[in-house]
Amino acid sequence: MGYERMTASRLRTKKDEALSLLAKCNLCPRECGADRLNNKPGICRSGRTARVSSSGPHFGEERPLVGRYGSGTIFFANCNLGCVFCQNYDISHQGEGTEVTPGELAGIMLQLQDSGCHNINLVSPTHYVPQMLEALEIALEGGLTVPLVYNTGGYDSVHLLRILDGVVDIYMPDIKFGDDGAGEKYLGVKDYFTAAREAVREMHRQVGDLKTNSRGIAVKGLLVRHLVLPGNLARSERILSFLAGEISKETYINIMDQYYPAHLAFGYEELSRRITGKEYKEVLAVADRLGLKNLL
Repeated sequence: MGYERMTASRLRTKKDEALSLLAKCNLCPRECGADRLNNKPGICRSGRTARVSSSGPHFGEERPLVGRYGSGTIFFANCNLGCVFCQNYDISHQGEGTEVTPGELAGIMLQLQDSGCHNINLVSPTHYVPQMLEALEIALEGGLTVPLVYNTGGYDSVHLLRILDGVVDIYMPDIKFGDDGAGEKYLGVKDYFTAAREAVREMHRQVGDLKTNSRGIAVKGLLVRHLVLPGNLARSERILSFLAGEISKETYINIMDQYYPAHLAFGYEELSRRITGKEYKEVLAVADRLGLKNLL
C-alpha cells in the first residue's frame, strides 16, 4: 500500500505537519481557528484526542470494499458538518464514543487486519487526520499492510488532502449537494459544493479511478457516494455532471436510495419524507445519459 512504501521520516513529517494545523485549527474548510492542540474544541466539537464510536468488520459497505471478510470500519465521533438529516446524529452531532490514544487506535487497525478485513475504513476522519497519522505510524511498525480508506462527507481542504498524498489508498467522498445554497441551508457551511469539487479533484489526482484485484477487491482509487434526496434537493444532476465532465466517466459511484427523515429533518417539510422510486430512477437515468457506467 502507499503508506508501506513511505519512509518513516516522510510519514513523521506528514504527521508533524498535520498536527501543527491543530494549533489554530484549519484542517477543514471551516478554518475555525480553535487551539485543539490544547484541547480547545473546534466547531467539530473535537479537541486533541480522537474519539471512536465503534469499530469492526462491516458488510454493508460497497461491494469492492466488503469482499468476503468485510471492510474494517472505524467510526469516528463528531463531524465537521452539521447535516440536519444526519442518520447517525448520536455519533456525528452528539459525540457518542470513547477517546483513544494513538496506540489504542493503532491497535484497532491491527485487530481489524488480523480478523481478515480487506481494508481499514476510516469513517468521518477529516477532523482527526493528525491523530490518524499518529496511529498509522505505530500501526505500520506493527505490520499494517491493508489499504487505507478515507470515508468522508466531502468537506475537505486541499491542503490537508495533499498531506495525505501517498498515505490514503482509497478515497470515498459522499458528495451531498450540488449547490452551495442548499449546503448552507442543510449542512451549515456556505461553500460545500465549491469545496467538495476541489477536494474530489485532488483525490482523483492522487489515486485515479478505482482499481480492483483479481478477487474484485478495491486496492486504490476514487469511489464516490451520493444520497438521493426528496424533490431533487441534492441537485443530483450537477454532481453527476461534474464527475462525468471534470473527473472521469469511469468513476465508481454508489447512488444511494436509503434516505429517510432523521435528526432535525422533520423541521423541514421538504425533507420530511422518503424519496419515491421515480425520483431514484430519474437520477440513475441521468448517470446513464452522462456515460457513467460504474454504478454500485
